[in-house]
Amino acid sequence: MTKIGIIGSQGRMGQAIAAAAEAAGVEVAGGVDKDGDVAALAAKADVLIDFSSPGALEGNLDAAMAAGVPVVIGTTGLEERHHWLIDSAAQVIPVLQTGNTSLGVTLLAHLVREAANRLGEDWDIEIVETHHRMKVDAPSGTSLLLGEAAAEGRGIALADNSERGRDGITGKRESGTIGFAALRGGTVAGDHAVMFLSDSERLTLSHMAENRTIFAKGALRAAEWLQSKTAGRYTMPEVLGL
Repeated sequence: MTKIGIIGSQGRMGQAIAAAAEAAGVEVAGGVDKDGDVAALAAKADVLIDFSSPGALEGNLDAAMAAGVPVVIGTTGLEERHHWLIDSAAQVIPVLQTGNTSLGVTLLAHLVREAANRLGEDWDIEIVETHHRMKVDAPSGTSLLLGEAAAEGRGIALADNSERGRDGITGKRESGTIGFAALRGGTVAGDHAVMFLSDSERLTLSHMAENRTIFAKGALRAAEWLQSKTAGRYTMPEVLGL
């Protein structure tokens, strides 16, 4: 049986993963939070699940590599440097990094990629998200994941073709760009809608998360899938065989 080590165990996601593991009969080797001994946890786990913080990522990867254990990274708010660290670690151990571990969101991203590929540039793409008032980053990791899927479908780079934070006199919308809007309030676990808008019709692909259990279940499935893999960087669509 796969033994799971949880990094960020006292956070909302860490607690949700522990509860989901208990319900599914998955053994939890232990958990650590800020300033905890990740190396000791890695030494007794078969695979690590990291929902901590961007600042802790480098140390967490170092511990995983030293122990030779795979790691699922669900931490959001990552920047270019963090992805470089992940690429480097993936040469040594299996690493799966994602902005969202939900199986439903994973399938949504696949559909967004397909729609963006088949609809022309005369269809504008806008991504709208709603999250709880405590979320500290925007756009969310999920919104960026969906934006990347749309950009891949269009054959463009998201970094060069995104619009964020419209305010004041913004001028007309640039053709071919992907827009982002973020709403914050209440206790919303996470709602995302990708809108394709043309002159005469609109298509909306959406996903609504009622609680964090869906992310926890997806993270556990990803961890169990990742355990048998060789060193490399993997994605959630691969877990579903997409």
